[in-house]
Amino acid sequence: MGNVSHLVTRTAAFQSSVEQGLAEATSGKDRQFVTALARGLDILRAFPAGEGMLGNQEIAHRTGLPKPTVARLTLTLTELGYLNYIRRFRKYELGASVLALGYAAISSMDVRRASRAPLEQIAHALNASTALGGRDRHSMIYLEACRGPSVVAITHDVGTRVPMASTAMGRAYLFSLPDADRNKQIDAIRRRWRDDWGKVKTGLERSFKELADHGFCVTWGEWLPELCGVGAPLRNSDGTAAYAINASAPIYQISRDRLEADWGPRLVKVARDIRTGMAAQPAVAPAPAAARPVTNGNGHRPPISAMARR
Repeated sequence: MGNVSHLVTRTAAFQSSVEQGLAEATSGKDRQFVTALARGLDILRAFPAGEGMLGNQEIAHRTGLPKPTVARLTLTLTELGYLNYIRRFRKYELGASVLALGYAAISSMDVRRASRAPLEQIAHALNASTALGGRDRHSMIYLEACRGPSVVAITHDVGTRVPMASTAMGRAYLFSLPDADRNKQIDAIRRRWRDDWGKVKTGLERSFKELADHGFCVTWGEWLPELCGVGAPLRNSDGTAAYAINASAPIYQISRDRLEADWGPRLVKVARDIRTGMAAQPAVAPAPAAARPVTNGNGHRPPISAMARR
């Protein structure tokens, strides 16, 4: 079971490559879409956690962009501090400017601050890995991650990306979305998983029923055969942003019955505790007048079969 963390890293890299070409598809639909910016961001996204340096050829393969385009963009990103060029290996690594952006994002999230203690407590109580996740295109990205005292096979950390379609976290997130947003994501999943859509659709239908009936869903070896887990949806205190939380473990460590009878209900309570914690956090004090930007002053889920026919 020591291979689980390696499989997670490789699967995350594959998931990134599966999403190649998104900028090209989107740009054709919206004339306001800036393709050059999207390509630059795709290059930054080509660096998965824990994989280190990439050359222009590897980046081109992962993003689907022509190598000359990649070379121009990596030069620009290096000049701006978002990439570092390692001359000895003729490869790039992420630069400090990326870290600054990421730190600014996660440090300002009320949901992350409110989730840390509850997720840590349940991770220790269940001896599991727990996490808070938000959407990253058609995947979920970990915004917070905790481990129980004896968890050695799973090394998910902040920044880990997991598929939306085949994980408990991703399905719980999908279920929490307004109808129009959920339909859009499911349409994208159907296109991406075209060859396996029947299997994916069955899994989504089962999980949505569990979420409707119990407030959580269970997955058993559907993303990686060695892993199982439970997921529950989470919205912030004013209902304007959707997230999800999970608890996962190697399948040899836990039974499916216990996931359903014990872990799931506990995770639902943790989601309530996080939302309560966000509501109790003091509001951020407004900026002094001189520093404020100038302004102008001025339920029930439809069946997935209906969504999938769009």
